[in-house]
Amino acid sequence: MKKFFKIAGIVIGIILILIICIGVYGHFEGKEMIETAKENSRRIENFESKNSNEYMEYSVRLNKEGDFENGFKYLNKAVELDPKSHLGYRGWIRLRKIRDYDKALIDFDQLDSLTPNFVDAPWGENIDFLRGECYFGKKQYQKAIELFNHSIKNQKEDWADIHSFVYLGLCEYELGNYKKAITQFQRALKQTKSVPESYFGMAKAYQKLGQIEKAKENILKAENNMQYKRDDIYNEFLNEIYMSEIQEFKQNLN
Repeated sequence: MKKFFKIAGIVIGIILILIICIGVYGHFEGKEMIETAKENSRRIENFESKNSNEYMEYSVRLNKEGDFENGFKYLNKAVELDPKSHLGYRGWIRLRKIRDYDKALIDFDQLDSLTPNFVDAPWGENIDFLRGECYFGKKQYQKAIELFNHSIKNQKEDWADIHSFVYLGLCEYELGNYKKAITQFQRALKQTKSVPESYFGMAKAYQKLGQIEKAKENILKAENNMQYKRDDIYNEFLNEIYMSEIQEFKQNLN
């Protein structure tokens, strides 16, 4: 029994020593990581780094916080060092966050010129889709139609962003082509029946055409599918719809 307690004591002692060693190591390692992060921040803020990715990563946090003035200082440096890698993100930020459509288009067009025979996808989105959104924001609907169609052609009908069709419908609606608008909204619904933006667009187009019963039918479908609407807690989309709009449209129909 004494031998058992002696062995147990040795084992416990070893475990305690290991715990203490791990704690001490973790303390110094954590302190070293903090110092390294501070040094990296100092180098970036003084523009001493030659690594474009460091400036890019540093800008992301600032841009997410809405500090675009400082975020762009470092993002611009990243673009200066490696435009091919970072122009897309800068254009995406200008479109999604700042709504500076002209400068976003400059970035997307410059990126496209640097990558011939390659379809770019800034921040994971097709470049022609993004350029189409820029022109939609500028109310240049015919140019937007051209780019959304180009995006669909490059990605193929079944793989294109479903909101390419929604935007095509919205563009035709704004141009007063209500029947064409309905056709485009229906293309989105061929992919999935849960696209409230398409139902809402069709409801408005049918109202313009004087087909009130069809307008009522589609506004109800839009309302019933609102949980599938285009939504992002960080971004408000140009074609985003809201339940308040649906309710107001229903009241006007009635």
